[in-house]
Amino acid sequence: MRLRIPDDADDEEAAAIAAVIRRLTAETETETDDGSERQRDRWRFAGRVEALQNRRVRVPREAPRDEWSAAGRTGRF
Repeated sequence: MRLRIPDDADDEEAAAIAAVIRRLTAETETETDDGSERQRDRWRFAGRVEALQNRRVRVPREAPRDEWSAAGRTGRF
């Protein structure tokens, strides 16, 4: 992975970008093959909620994989 931080980012912004990437990298490394698919499902679902409900959510790891069940719980995320 190649990390590129915008030229106009100040120290705090650069540190925040690096922290997020470090966190995502650590999560990805600790997951199994099945876990990586689960991670993609969580990101995909969070993207749908953002697109349809105009808000960002953090989908918990234990969220149901069944789309109908998960959709009914978006208010809790």
